Amino acid sequence: AGMRFFLQYVGCFFAFFSTGFLIVSTWTDCWMVNADDSLEVSTKCRGLWWECVTNVFDGIQTCDEYDSIFAEHPVKLVLTRAMMITADILAGFGFLFLVLGLDCVKFLPDEPLIKLRICLVSGVTLLIAGLPGITGSVWYAVDVYVERSSLVFHNVFLGIQYKFGWSCWLGMAGSLGCFLSGALLTCCMYLFRETSSGRLHSAYSLRKGYSSAGTIVTNVHLPPSQTATAKMYAVDTRV
Repeated sequence: AGMRFFLQYVGCFFAFFSTGFLIVSTWTDCWMVNADDSLEVSTKCRGLWWECVTNVFDGIQTCDEYDSIFAEHPVKLVLTRAMMITADILAGFGFLFLVLGLDCVKFLPDEPLIKLRICLVSGVTLLIAGLPGITGSVWYAVDVYVERSSLVFHNVFLGIQYKFGWSCWLGMAGSLGCFLSGALLTCCMYLFRETSSGRLHSAYSLRKGYSSAGTIVTNVHLPPSQTATAKMYAVDTRV
């Protein structure tokens, strides 16, 4: 039981921070940052929804939102948005399921097997959430790196060159955390589910054996001829 509690809390810890990292990375503005800091007097960051410019000397930040979501955007931007939002939703549901499946939460306290199954569902959901998250963040980072490398290779300088920023790193970290917490909840908790199932089945068998034995002993101590008389006597005394 102690190891099961430990795995639940570790999985909940990673699921909480992973979900937070995914949400923060989706809605922050530093997926791409300018790589020529020594030549610039401002830091330029591009996110999935807007672009911000921060003055290096006074720290004043100015942000410009992109056009409507119905406007034409690069495929990289649209698909990364879709995958990160999907990862956020799945990770959020997985974390909520995990909270309900914790033994310290008073939800279905008399149904330990159902709570273990809830933890398993949470683990599977977190594993699925990590897939679009890692795909979107890594694909975005690789695309930025390839674009920058191709410009350098062809000696093309457009004034500003970008590299992937901390928002992209948060997306990768959150996705890896979802994989880790999901692996803990699915692989390790499955072993505890089998153990708990075996214990409950054996306890049920013992109770059934004791009840049937008690019935046999009762029938042995009560002769057949006295059974009807005893019942009539019991009815008369109740009346």
